[in-house]
Amino acid sequence: MESWIDLYDNMGNFLAPSMAKDHPNLPVVKEEGCYYYGADGKKYLDFTSGIAVANTGHRHPKIVQSIKDAADQLIHGPSGVIMYESILELSKQLGEILPGDLDCFFYGNSGTEAIEGALKLAKFTTERPYVISFTGCFHGRSMGALGVTTSKSKYRKFMQPSHLSYQIPYANVKEAPVGVDPVKYVVDKLEHDFDLLFKHQVTPEEVAAVIVEPVLGEGGYVIPPKEWLHKIREVCDRHGMLLIFDEVQTGFGRTGEWFAAQTFDVTPDIMAIAKGIASGLPLSATVASHNLMEKWPIGSHGTTFGGNPIACSVALTTLEIFKEENLIENSKVVGAYAVEQLKTIQTKYDCIGEVRATGLMIGIDVIEPKTGHGDGDALKRILDLALEEGVLFYLCGNEGEVIRMIPPLTITKEQIDDGINMLDQALQKYTNELK
Repeated sequence: MESWIDLYDNMGNFLAPSMAKDHPNLPVVKEEGCYYYGADGKKYLDFTSGIAVANTGHRHPKIVQSIKDAADQLIHGPSGVIMYESILELSKQLGEILPGDLDCFFYGNSGTEAIEGALKLAKFTTERPYVISFTGCFHGRSMGALGVTTSKSKYRKFMQPSHLSYQIPYANVKEAPVGVDPVKYVVDKLEHDFDLLFKHQVTPEEVAAVIVEPVLGEGGYVIPPKEWLHKIREVCDRHGMLLIFDEVQTGFGRTGEWFAAQTFDVTPDIMAIAKGIASGLPLSATVASHNLMEKWPIGSHGTTFGGNPIACSVALTTLEIFKEENLIENSKVVGAYAVEQLKTIQTKYDCIGEVRATGLMIGIDVIEPKTGHGDGDALKRILDLALEEGVLFYLCGNEGEVIRMIPPLTITKEQIDDGINMLDQALQKYTNELK
């Protein structure tokens, strides 16, 4: 039998490029804690968490045991046809950590499914046809979610969604003129953008919901002022529109609270959660109040695999680990420490621009020093050099110009030091290459 590395070398024969050719395509044989173990025999510090999924670290011993124990009882639902303890207990416990009255759940398998559910729930219950989203937000690539995704135009190329949505700009405090308070500027601009939209394109009475990432994820790790999110809540309340928070990436401790809704003190009507919910197993949920969910009758939405009993059991274990290991506090403390260290890096290299962070959701701009514009080509080279040093980062931003630093929430200050030192070495090599 040929080795799997031979298969890796010829994966283009088996896997669609859109699945197989992401950065950096590192062949690995094992994962554990905050590390990947490569087929080359090297150990790599993971500052991606499997794209914000492995918040409890890779293969946490309790997670592995939870999978084994759950598989001894049930492997498949489907929920509704049968009913089982893990999905009910998970719903109870999630309701205790979610904000406000968000206590009723429709489970799926992915973030995109959670978004699809949120959009359908909003349209069905309001009997309104349209949705407003924000330029730069990423909500998924299925046809419904694609209708509100605008982080990159290539995602929508030749695939214009069947349902109509409207977009207005995401908060950008950098646009504020000199001498103008940036928070007031983005809040006033938001009100103005809504007004223009309602005057020229769609009436508010036709809008079912406004959907937003409380922190811009794939679009560049942009952190808005909380006042901006409060203004969205106010506009929704004024016009009877529902507010949907896409917390697929920001949820489960990533921003320093259980959810970004708590970080920014804004409670949406509907929330989409996924990624860190089950420490690597496919699980997601569309969340709303019981009062809203009961307006969504049987048959209006459905699933075969959503709320898988093993995934629900592992999600319960994930919540247990969060509490036992105090991962919410670790996200705050170690996240702040990481920013301090990155500020030192920022002063050493003129290709490093702004460093933005909330909890352990950290964005690092890579810029062209003379213009200050984002430099996606430089970023890719820097990430390749960092991987050679032994640390894995990921990218985001419209031009791929932002280093996405999202380590597991189990990360220690010592591991932060190791990773940033390796980034430092990579930046030094990159600087030397330019000379």
